[in-house]
Amino acid sequence: MTASDIPEIPHAQVDFDLLPAGLPDAGLAEALAAAAVELHEADGREQTARTAVRLARDLVPGTDHAGLFVVERSGRVRALATTDDVPATELPAPGEELWLSPLSVVDDGDAGCALFLRLRGHQSRFSVLTLYAKRPGGFADPAVVRVGRLLSAYVGIALETVDVTEQLTEAMHTRDVIGQATGLLMGRLGIDAAQAFDRLVSASQQNNVKLRDIASRIVDASATE
Repeated sequence: MTASDIPEIPHAQVDFDLLPAGLPDAGLAEALAAAAVELHEADGREQTARTAVRLARDLVPGTDHAGLFVVERSGRVRALATTDDVPATELPAPGEELWLSPLSVVDDGDAGCALFLRLRGHQSRFSVLTLYAKRPGGFADPAVVRVGRLLSAYVGIALETVDVTEQLTEAMHTRDVIGQATGLLMGRLGIDAAQAFDRLVSASQQNNVKLRDIASRIVDASATE
């Protein structure tokens, strides 16, 4: 099964026309628009994740800390970013219920409250934006949760855009490296492009090494000669 065969876990359904009661519609719209621009301008996945948690802390009322995590089907939880240098271990961990529900609120009474917002993912893993409030009941207001849902939609889109960009960049680099290696083999062995490519494929299969890595080794070796 390839990655394209794995069914996707969709975003939480967000009612963008229902703005939180008690907050100026224009002010919220402007804040979310500015957040979308910040996320778009972030450079790479790491900076996008750091921007996302900072925006979550600053925009969602009552949020003291925020984190962005990747949850795998095996149960492993990996932190992408947290606010205020808060260790990931100090933030509540996403639970199993997020595989079935796009959001979850956990209120531990005097210990505070956590809001988990699942982003887009696959059956094997998904990302989750975690908001933490020191005040019990901090996410009891549906209007506050709605702000988090709206922001999480922008965060999910931003992360997907980063993934696509990185995949395209990697694909272009791989194509270039394989092309260079093919050219080197053609020159050294006096063979045509198809034969040179077949040599690369054969070496990849025999050594159980990715074609890109085989090509990189040939290019690197040529650079040191």
